[in-house]
Amino acid sequence: MRALGLDIGATRVGVAVSDPAGIMASPVTVLDARRLAGDVRDLVRLVEDYEAEVLVIGLPLTMGGSEGPQAEDVRAEAERLAQAVGLPVEYQDERLSSTEARRAMHVAGMSEKEQRGSLDKVAAAIVLQGWLDSRRTAAREGAR
Repeated sequence: MRALGLDIGATRVGVAVSDPAGIMASPVTVLDARRLAGDVRDLVRLVEDYEAEVLVIGLPLTMGGSEGPQAEDVRAEAERLAQAVGLPVEYQDERLSSTEARRAMHVAGMSEKEQRGSLDKVAAAIVLQGWLDSRRTAAREGAR
């Protein structure tokens, strides 16, 4: 099952996609959140191009693991987007995904400027990879 991962922010929406086997996530692009709020055509095109079957949305939980106002906003936008593209939506904890993305890009030797253009899509890939890994783990444990 191919999944499209979204890291929804107030300014940008990072996008990642899984491979068809659902093993590995890859960063794809960054969409302008304000534009996406009024026009979902770019997202529809991505869903069609990658033949996505589910949207995986990074949910910004507090460090204590609870949902605050930001998580409520993300859920509302995620539901709107999922309805617009006709896909089910699943959520994945995104705590520290941007920090992890920034660290990975630093280790890869990316400059601060390069990181600014890629941070959101790399964070989306980290969130999506976490969701893929948890599905595989659950499937293995269910097979026991």
